[in-house]
Amino acid sequence: MKFLRKLFTVLLIIIIFGGAALFIVYYFKNIEKKELTYELRKNTNGSYVELSKGFTHYELDGPDSGKLVVMLHGFSVPYYIWNGTFEYLASHGFKVLRYDMYGRGLSDRPDVTYDKQLYFEQLNELVDQLHLKKPFSLVGVSFGGALATDYTAAYPANVNKVVLIDPAYVAGQPKLPRIAADYLEALDPEKRALSQMEDFKHPDKHPNWAEQYRPQMEYKGFRHALISTDYDYLANYNPTQSYTSLNNQHKPVLLIWGKEDKTVPFTYSDSLRKLVKTDFLPVDDAAHLPHLEQPDIVNPALVTFLKK
Repeated sequence: MKFLRKLFTVLLIIIIFGGAALFIVYYFKNIEKKELTYELRKNTNGSYVELSKGFTHYELDGPDSGKLVVMLHGFSVPYYIWNGTFEYLASHGFKVLRYDMYGRGLSDRPDVTYDKQLYFEQLNELVDQLHLKKPFSLVGVSFGGALATDYTAAYPANVNKVVLIDPAYVAGQPKLPRIAADYLEALDPEKRALSQMEDFKHPDKHPNWAEQYRPQMEYKGFRHALISTDYDYLANYNPTQSYTSLNNQHKPVLLIWGKEDKTVPFTYSDSLRKLVKTDFLPVDDAAHLPHLEQPDIVNPALVTFLKK
């Protein structure tokens, strides 16, 4: 009996000190120390509007008479992912809206579940608050492509045309418990930043990409937004069902895909086109972000499709 008590005591001490050590490592490795404040935001580009779950950072440009195009960024890179394409569309007569989804960029990071309803709500409230006309066209890249697809299926009357650029296709249940995923993300934030370079075929042509990404990681709630999106949205994402639902809406769809994409491999474009009738633009010498690597091909194609 005494032996069992001693063993229990030793195990308890190990657990307490082990837990304390893990917490100390987490505390010092965690870079999410900052709060998004008015003082910080007033010196930034873009505009802000308060929605039901917090402030959303957005940019709106182009003539008031232009057709509205809403641009949806990917899983974690905020609206600057559309640099160049945003300006190009605005200069060609479109009214263009891009924004940071909750949890990314300079938008608030509410402590809520990041499921598709949250993203639908943010988009609907933003369009309504800015008094923009419906229907509009959606342009989504990567995760934004999945969101554009799901949104169109849920709100078909709001959407005119859909452009999917290397859209998310395969998802599944995360392999780690949520708390473990959060802990590992906190231990090595640099891995997340540097992994963004893998979206390019020629990362050397975008030397500041990771540096541009890092600041958003310092604001509280960034990790929660990504992990919740992974566990509460993408874990339940069914690409076959999603793209079939899009096809049933009979909307014009343009699919653009970098032939050397390693993030969402080009071969998935064949699977997607079996589910959705699309115009298709395969892009040579480009990976996951063909609009950035081959803008002279992608941007004119967008204008042609959206003006039809």
